Amino acid sequence: MLVFTRKREEAIIIGDGIEVRILRVGQDSVKIGVTAPPSVAVHRQEIYDLIRRSAADGAAVILVANDFEELARLCGRVVVLRQGRVVGEVVAPAIDSHRLTELAYRTED
Repeated sequence: MLVFTRKREEAIIIGDGIEVRILRVGQDSVKIGVTAPPSVAVHRQEIYDLIRRSAADGAAVILVANDFEELARLCGRVVVLRQGRVVGEVVAPAIDSHRLTELAYRTED
């Protein structure tokens, strides 16, 4: 892990086109702004924690996403829809981004 010291309005650049800027520093929190290309998913960690906790507690969690790697990390079962129709279902541990891509984009024979 890299650790940076930044002041308000200072930023760090990550890779190509990802900027993290300090917007405000409070007593017990820091407000940051993230600028990233649309192809880069940016989420708060507590959202992932809530999804995992809810599923572990037995709740059904419906996650709609087109990030297949994210689905593979978070889901125990993935149902793939194309044009509103079910085209496949994959259950852990067989869930991987390659299999989901194949289901989502294969052409009908």
